[in-house]
Amino acid sequence: MKYVRFIYNGVERYGSMGKNSIKIADGSPFDNTFKLTGEEIPSSEAVLLAPTPFSKAVCIGLNYRDHAEEFGLPVPDAPVVFLKPSTSATGPETSIIYPEMCHRLDYEAELAVVIGKKARHVKEEDALDYVLGYTIANDVTARDLQPKNGQWTIAKGFDTFMPLGPFISDEVDASSLMITSRVNGETKQMSNTSNLIFTIPYLISYISNVMTLLPGDIISTGTPGGISGMKKGDTVEIEIEGLGILRNTIG
Repeated sequence: MKYVRFIYNGVERYGSMGKNSIKIADGSPFDNTFKLTGEEIPSSEAVLLAPTPFSKAVCIGLNYRDHAEEFGLPVPDAPVVFLKPSTSATGPETSIIYPEMCHRLDYEAELAVVIGKKARHVKEEDALDYVLGYTIANDVTARDLQPKNGQWTIAKGFDTFMPLGPFISDEVDASSLMITSRVNGETKQMSNTSNLIFTIPYLISYISNVMTLLPGDIISTGTPGGISGMKKGDTVEIEIEGLGILRNTIG
């Protein structure tokens, strides 16, 4: 299923995305109340939101070898973990706000794992049982602020700095998906999730042994090499095989 979260007639709902329509559901996929109603609307009549109202986004840095190399950093022997606040979330076709204090704003194309049930002390072999599905993330970064702070919260924590969507799919094998980013139609990044240094099951197990993952939380698995800056007015697209296209403008 392709789960979507949207506004229709002023009401926030969940549903299932089809080719040109959305099947409306009652309840939420995060608390076992999700049930299709039989009502269907054209997708053009809905405003898509970030597909999960996460309590936290757990993000992984330097999880593609080429990304570490482009910064001249050693490949990590343990995951580099940081958090983004829930207020950083925004949906597809929205504006990413360019902060006044920032002088270089970067895109980072990432596969996001969406947690479907409470996860604590999860064994690696059981990890995928806790996954609702997968979506696209853009780990937007104020790159010039990143080295100034000694940690990454400010550089990555602004409002609108975590675009997500357009939907959550449980229909893909996330171990091998093409991932691409484009700015104004020009391809900037191209890789495959098979190139992740730390696998999805490993990350779920590792993180859940540190903190409890709640339904709706995401793990953003890192970005390939090829990042660069964006300017106001640019359109950034991230495409992941089977997960559609996440498109935002810089405002």
